[in-house]
Amino acid sequence: MKRILLIKIFIFSLTTLLLVACNKEWLKPKPLSFYEPGVALSDAQGMYSAITACERNMRHEYFGDAAPAITEIIQSEVAVEGTTDKAGPQMNMDISLLPDAQLNHNDYTKVGWYWYEGYKGIKYANLVIARINDATFKDENEKNAVLGAAYFHRAYRYFKLTHQFGDVPYIADEINEPKYDFYSYDRWSILEQMKKDMEFAYQWVPEKVDRGRTSKSACGVLLMKICMSLADFDRAITVGKEIVTLHPLMKNRFTVNATKPNTNLMFDLHSVEAKLDMSNTEGLMYVVSYPLVDGSDRIQTMRNAVPFWNSGAIITPDGRTGTSVDLAANETDLSLNLNKAYGRGIGRLRSTWYFTNEIWRADKEANDTRGILNKDSWRKMTDLRYNHPSLKSGNNPWYAKNFVKPAAMSVEDTIRAWYSWPHYKVFVPDPTQSGNWAGGETPWYIYRSAEVYLMLAECYYWKNDPAEAAINLNEVRTRAGASPLTASDVNIGEILDERARELYYEENRHIELVRIAYIYAKTKKPCEIFGGRVYQLENISGPGGTNSNVKQMGVNFWYDRVVSKSNFYNKGLRHRWAEYKVSVHHLLWPVPANAINTNLKGVINQNIGYPGAEKNVTPLKVE
Repeated sequence: MKRILLIKIFIFSLTTLLLVACNKEWLKPKPLSFYEPGVALSDAQGMYSAITACERNMRHEYFGDAAPAITEIIQSEVAVEGTTDKAGPQMNMDISLLPDAQLNHNDYTKVGWYWYEGYKGIKYANLVIARINDATFKDENEKNAVLGAAYFHRAYRYFKLTHQFGDVPYIADEINEPKYDFYSYDRWSILEQMKKDMEFAYQWVPEKVDRGRTSKSACGVLLMKICMSLADFDRAITVGKEIVTLHPLMKNRFTVNATKPNTNLMFDLHSVEAKLDMSNTEGLMYVVSYPLVDGSDRIQTMRNAVPFWNSGAIITPDGRTGTSVDLAANETDLSLNLNKAYGRGIGRLRSTWYFTNEIWRADKEANDTRGILNKDSWRKMTDLRYNHPSLKSGNNPWYAKNFVKPAAMSVEDTIRAWYSWPHYKVFVPDPTQSGNWAGGETPWYIYRSAEVYLMLAECYYWKNDPAEAAINLNEVRTRAGASPLTASDVNIGEILDERARELYYEENRHIELVRIAYIYAKTKKPCEIFGGRVYQLENISGPGGTNSNVKQMGVNFWYDRVVSKSNFYNKGLRHRWAEYKVSVHHLLWPVPANAINTNLKGVINQNIGYPGAEKNVTPLKVE
């Protein structure tokens, strides 16, 4: 069996290396601080080397233990922090999200990561933008393609920052010396500038690029998001239609896993092989990490998202320890190897009832291959089987039987060790590891055509055209086997439910909810899922002041959506370390205190609801 595994790894590695041989060198770290910019940025190759720093920075958001992307999911209605064995993790946001709290740590939150790494990416992009006229190019097309790619990476960061932190410093130039006089800029004016930049990028960046590079369609997706944020839905629709014409959904099985039992098209689409397959028309933007290639990283999706089945909380009905990473020495049934069948999770990203059950309806998603009603795609704890070697050696009748939830399981263990998860989405083989399988090396989708269809549906929703919205929703739904929707089914909740079904562990869920919250406040469109409620831009983060932990429906859509759908936040759910709480002002995150305190000659505003906001000044506008 071991020999067969080694052969499979070798074949897979050889195939991978053939696919990516021309790309693997740029995975190796080459810090920009080593550059002599006048030399390194003298031509297109040098410029793209600088842009590579931006692309690697994108990968870090999704990869590793406690990946920053998890913070984005936790600050939504889809999941919560599940590590219940200590104080500190982001559960009670009234405590965790303070400007001087630990904002960039695996055991707390990664809110601060987005601030500091966002501006790091902007710095790298500005280096290229500022020096574009000093380099030599073969023609104007090449120059504009490089400039467009740099614009993409700057706009990619500013889109995140303006939806996570609101009004933020706007930096358009290269900075060569310490600077202490930053000022916050109005988020709307930043987005308007990013829209102009992305129109340029969408015109000039080529469509066909190496995997992991910025493509024209990737620029188009970001342009759509910015246009939607600014309520320019017509332009977003035009761009979206162009993208899906060039990049149709994958509707037929297309990888070497096509004949693998207990799999389906969704397994294909989210497998390592699919993300390496150049015939995959659906992937628009990837971050890359190739199996067995130097410079790659492990995504660790299984460690983050799979329940902590090996915590000791899983005991047999007769009180014996039920699970082990290692199998009994004489065990021949390899399906009992929970570590390699599912990954050795720690339950960090704990799914909510909304995500695991509510959005999977027996009448509409009965045949949906993405959902919990599909036994191949999802796993419940009762699908797993007791495998501890002591059970086998002691001839315990529960050995190899399915888990039964312990009647006396604690709140902490129920949160962390007993929930369902989308196995097809987070399972990434980890053959380089002899011990715990946490999630291996793989490219990862940043943008796919499926999301474009869902954005098109949302644009038509804002334009009061539910029939067209339903058509675009159904492109994604019917591909997965779900029943089609009608115009009468369409509302913002249905659109967000579909995003949750399709884009778990891909989308920045918090950002998307915030984006929608601002659109509601900007357009004054009544929100039908909350009784026709109309939101306002004024005081969108609440009143602020000394009593800022306001928990009042109707202030902004983000808060209403999270509190109404999550079965954790503001429900009085607590364990021995914390209670799950959010407040209205957590729509936007706190600007790290260090960023404000070291800015001695300027003013970086703090967001309303956090200490320090009383010192704010009127934000500047991008000219």
